[in-house]
Amino acid sequence: MKTRVANEEEQKPGAGPAPRPLTDEELSRLLREQQFAVLATVKRSGHPHLSTVLHHWSPEERVVRISTTADRLKVRQLRRDPHAALHVSGPNVWSFAVAEGEAEISEVTTVPGDAVGRELLALTPGFDDPKDEAAFLEQMVADRRVVIRIRVSRLYGTALDIPTSD
Repeated sequence: MKTRVANEEEQKPGAGPAPRPLTDEELSRLLREQQFAVLATVKRSGHPHLSTVLHHWSPEERVVRISTTADRLKVRQLRRDPHAALHVSGPNVWSFAVAEGEAEISEVTTVPGDAVGRELLALTPGFDDPKDEAAFLEQMVADRRVVIRIRVSRLYGTALDIPTSD
């Protein structure tokens, strides 16, 4: 006997609204507004490897940027297989955005203020004191930081519009 999942038109009365696909604008807003995400990379076994990351979304470029250190497992996995997905949670369990694409890894920042260091600096809110900025750039070199850039080829996600009672 076959079972099937009810689609929106076949929902049982009282079951509530179904999740709806988000528009590109809504997906982009969710990626921009959420600070934390889950990055999925591909292990040698083919299984996903998940890690929580801070990210920066550039909708104009359709690029997600993530700061990490050169020795992390996710970096090694992305160098071997650049396929990646980034999952961002929305305001409720039924709301999310996913950005899929191929990743590239920058060179390690080696001189405070080099191109990679400046790219890392652009991922921060900035510094009022030039000494703090200089200390940040020096720390990025000491940490052997790189930038993961995911060139997004597909965005998708849903939202559940739950009516509120006034």
